[in-house]
This record gives sequence, C-alpha cells and structure tokens, in this order.
Amino acid sequence: MNALLQLRLSVDYATNKGVLRDVALDIYDGEILGLAGESGSGKSTIALSILGLLEHKRGTAQGQILFGGRDLLRLTQKDMRKVRGREIALVLQSPLASLNPALKIGTQMAEAWRAHSSDGKEWKRRAIEAFELVHLAEPEVFLNRYPREVSVGQAQRILIAMAILHRPRLLIADEATSALDAITQAEILQLFKRLNRGLNMAVLFISHDLLSVASLCDRVAVLHAGTIVESGSTGQVFSHPRESYTRKLLNALPHGPFKVAEDLQALAEQLEPAPLEKQPPVA
Repeated sequence: MNALLQLRLSVDYATNKGVLRDVALDIYDGEILGLAGESGSGKSTIALSILGLLEHKRGTAQGQILFGGRDLLRLTQKDMRKVRGREIALVLQSPLASLNPALKIGTQMAEAWRAHSSDGKEWKRRAIEAFELVHLAEPEVFLNRYPREVSVGQAQRILIAMAILHRPRLLIADEATSALDAITQAEILQLFKRLNRGLNMAVLFISHDLLSVASLCDRVAVLHAGTIVESGSTGQVFSHPRESYTRKLLNALPHGPFKVAEDLQALAEQLEPAPLEKQPPVA
C-alpha cells in the first residue's frame, strides 16, 4: 500500500534546536494515525511542518514531506495555500478562539469555501451539507449566529464542518478534544471516526490523551523529545509496548498498566459509530 503522506523531518527553532530529530512518519489513505506524547514533545511542530506554517514560528525544517507526489517542504507559500484547507485541513484545540468573534459563522464558512473555489454561490449549499455531516441541527440557524452564541462543543463541530468543506484527503486534528468535557469529547471522537469511514479521509490525530488515541486510531506513533520512539498498531503499542517511555505513559493512566488494555477495549466498543446518516443532530 502506498502512503498518502511520507514524512522524514528534522526541525529547529531560532531559540530551540533539535525540536524534531529524524522523525519518520507515514500516513495511509483512509486510516487514522494517532500521534501521542506529552506536552512539548514536538507533536504540534509536525502539524505546522505539514501545513507549511513553520516559518511563522521562526522554525526551519530539513528533510521531506511527500504528499500526492509533491514535497511540501519545497513548495512556495502560494502553492501551499492551494493545498492548505483544500487537500489538507486542520482542526485545533480551542474552537471558540479559532473562530472570528466579529463575523457570523455563515460569513466565515463562505470565506473558507471561496478560498479554494471560484463558484461563490455554491458555498451555502456546501456549508449546510457539511453541518449535516457533523450533525448540527438547523444548519441555517447556525449560519446566522456569531461564535459567542454557540457552545464549545458546537463550535468544534463548526470547525470540523469548515475543515471538510472541500473534502480533504487528510485531516489533522491537533489536540482537538482537549478543551471539551467528557461527554462532548466522546461525541467528537465518534464524529472523527464516522467522517473517516464515510468520506475515506485520513486523519492524523494528535493528542496527549492516550485513552482518546487508543479508542480512535488504527495505528499509533509515540513521540518523545523530538523522536518517534515506538510505532505500530494500536493494539500492539498499548497492550505490548516495547519501549520504556511508552510503558511510562501507560503507567500514568488512572487505573495502572494492568487494567489499561481492558479499559481501552471497553471505551473503543462504546465509541463504535453508526453510519453518518443515522446519527441524531445536535441542537
């Protein structure tokens, strides 16, 4: 199977050298890859590198990021703008902070559509369709609301709808459930899984929350101090970790290492999604 994205990467910041060191990561069509690790391990730097946003943080990258036959590190910013949001989309941790408080949600959806489409009249139909896919009730009502008029969970669904407007091949979710309560977090994890299956969209799920990673992802890569220390299938990594750092992460879970596999399996079964069209909408 050919990889959708192949990454071989080292990254330095102006004030912090060796943030990433010879990181190797492959993402395949239609899979959900979890990138796990503690805060400061370099997870978000990988996302910034893939999206061509590293220079805004005064970072420099060496290596290559192959996507669709192109090395993203060699593209100009003009060419990256054609990729970003259309072929590769991003969902961030703080949904309300990611939306412009001064603009109605419909205006922001229209801007996201027009960034990659010359058909300006199509945006509303596509926005309503995206809202239906993320199961927001009364899409027209949400289009006329301001961000302050929606909950955090609703705002995260709106951001996901915005991210899938152009049906990207890869969605990067960077700590996308970290700001949510437990119930909403479980709903968003279900949503990612449904969209992955329904749209055949690969997902890079970046998180320090091991339970979320284990319940959602097909494969897992564990990042520590800028290096991938372990990778493999979710079951293998969490049930039979090879590396001491992975075992340390598992030992930090509330129930201890001997109950982890059992708890993860129970959570995964709870999060098994129904098809996209059978989910009830969120008011």
